Amino acid sequence: MQDLFFHTDGQLKRNEKLEALLPAFKERADEYDRNARFPFDNFGDLKEAGFFSLTVPEQYGGQGAGLYDYLLVQEKIAEGDAATALSLGWHNGLVMQLRDTGKWESDTFEAMCREIAEKGVLMNSAATEPATGSPARGGKPETTAVRLPGGGFEITGKKTFTSLAPILDYFIVTATVEETGETGEFKIPRDSEGLSIEETWDTLGMRATRSDDLILDRVKIGEADWVAKRQPGHGRGPQGWLLHIPACYLGTAKAARNDAVAFAETYQPNSLDHPISQVPEVRRKTAEMDLKLMQARHFMYHVAKLWDDYPDRRSELGGELAAVKTTATNLAVEVVDLAMRIVGGQSLMKSRPFERYYRDVRAGLHNPPSDDITVNVLASKAFPKNK
Repeated sequence: MQDLFFHTDGQLKRNEKLEALLPAFKERADEYDRNARFPFDNFGDLKEAGFFSLTVPEQYGGQGAGLYDYLLVQEKIAEGDAATALSLGWHNGLVMQLRDTGKWESDTFEAMCREIAEKGVLMNSAATEPATGSPARGGKPETTAVRLPGGGFEITGKKTFTSLAPILDYFIVTATVEETGETGEFKIPRDSEGLSIEETWDTLGMRATRSDDLILDRVKIGEADWVAKRQPGHGRGPQGWLLHIPACYLGTAKAARNDAVAFAETYQPNSLDHPISQVPEVRRKTAEMDLKLMQARHFMYHVAKLWDDYPDRRSELGGELAAVKTTATNLAVEVVDLAMRIVGGQSLMKSRPFERYYRDVRAGLHNPPSDDITVNVLASKAFPKNK
């Protein structure tokens, strides 16, 4: 039965492409996770299928997908492999953010978009640092940008949680401009002298994102590579593209739900004369999984549609966007837990994907915005005089 959230021919065609890729993604996922290996093969398939240019404007050779369509892709890829989905989501999300905000010069943005559409290059932001934590917390980068006498800059510093590190063509790095104290965003090509990747990524979940450390040792770039200036309060306004995060974890939860249902339909212990799908408690847990997924998915896609359909009202959606992330990621954790309870002790075995689903969805709790930020956003809306 076709998912009710798919409506247009474009959505259906993209979904058909992804459905064809999912069996291979599922088959590879365990090896990628076990060895914390980046999913190069998956990215090769996604590049060939055109998903690197999903959010690139049509006039620059891309598909120009809106937020709703972007989330459908994210959720579907995550049903096959969560780490692949989250990794690609950062790239497509950054393109969407730049498209929607127009914070890069138009010629610079067009050039990047055409490289993505024609050559399949990948980029991601590198903003998190050991001392500052998440950029959403507002810490000032310790990475420095020193203006050179002949023009351009010298960048020195260290970035953590650099997802897609093994495959990125461009790193969009935040740095404090030494002479002015401003925070700038700088476009740094992978082959820059002094740029290296320190392989530090060894985590509980999302192991295949390879979110390693980026080391910048007096990396020299041109004047035009200062692509944006960060304003005070950056990242605190509504950012629809960040819904790619809950979409990823809901896709993971859907995979766990579907695998648990398939298990229940076939598993029959010798104490029963029927599969456990007929056991009332299994049926109750299955219904509970579906209720949670319905709540989260309808909420997420409704807010995404508001974002797409009413661009002039996006500034009003900060509370809804944060609430979607908190609701969806927490419900995803609960769905995977229920799936494992249905499967029982076998869900703990490395030969089954449930323990990987469990570890992966936990990561969603630590992606931005965190639950305490969501609570503060909603409380501030309720009590505007006591922010």
